[in-house]
Amino acid sequence: MSTRIDNQVDTPVNRPDSVEEVQNLLREQAYISDRGLAIAIFLALKLQRPLFLEGEAGVGKTEIARALASGLQTELIRLQCYEGLDVNHAVYEWNHTRQLLEIRLMEARRGDGDGDGADNAGVDVFGPQFLIKRPLLEAIDAERDGPAVLLIDELDRADEEFEGFLLELLADYQITIPELGTFQAAHPPIVVITSNRTREVHDALKRRCLYYWVDYPDHQKELQIVSARLPEAPRQLAQQVTSFIQELRETELYKIPGVSETLDWTSALMALNMRELEADVIDDTLGIMLKYQDDIEAVRGEPVRALLERSRNRGPRRGGRRG
Repeated sequence: MSTRIDNQVDTPVNRPDSVEEVQNLLREQAYISDRGLAIAIFLALKLQRPLFLEGEAGVGKTEIARALASGLQTELIRLQCYEGLDVNHAVYEWNHTRQLLEIRLMEARRGDGDGDGADNAGVDVFGPQFLIKRPLLEAIDAERDGPAVLLIDELDRADEEFEGFLLELLADYQITIPELGTFQAAHPPIVVITSNRTREVHDALKRRCLYYWVDYPDHQKELQIVSARLPEAPRQLAQQVTSFIQELRETELYKIPGVSETLDWTSALMALNMRELEADVIDDTLGIMLKYQDDIEAVRGEPVRALLERSRNRGPRRGGRRG
């Protein structure tokens, strides 16, 4: 059996007509993007090409897919990658329990001599009714009313062999199942792939995508992000947190804090009823920003006070550190 749709129809999702509309759509979801990212997203939507986002952990790559799905009012289908991920968990698998029950029912019918010829012929246990759709196959389901946003998150965590499963999907928005044939999307999904660059992703996959590097934000952009995501945060606290984080990113650390840590830290300081930064409170909350004890020990105490002093004179004069 083959489920094939040769003539893909126009999708009903109301896609942005300009780069500015992309920025506005993301801003409405409290995601602040620069023009370069908005251009990449606009072209990915316009050309129906997968978008490959690379950058350090915590810079907001996953949030882009979430904001797109919310802004376009469509479903977000997420495939979280990990070592050992295979076709059974990513694409499809067979419902073995149901297949076994069906086989036993067929054997029982034959043993009783009941049923007509069609019943005795049994059911194809490799038919579509026994198929369990995993995220990749679910995203190209021909019965969908419109395109979903398919997030393939942290692809670099998966084994290199897994990338081969993605090539057919990314090139033609189709998947071939040996027992059933080829399934092709009526509404090609909006594909967002992220990578933290713990290993290099193969060129064959990158060639099928539009590429964009998501960098740490500069002071002004990060302040906008904090204000958009945490509008109840005191303005002075948001400014001081942003300046301190920007200064901290220029320190030699094993793991530099990302935007997610900035937001978590701001929320924690608000929970402590802080309206401005104090060195002792920074020492007590370093574990929210830094996830390695060596980094915490390297910063705690006098280095924190020096960073706080420099951050007070910093302002929006320098950009974020390049990863």
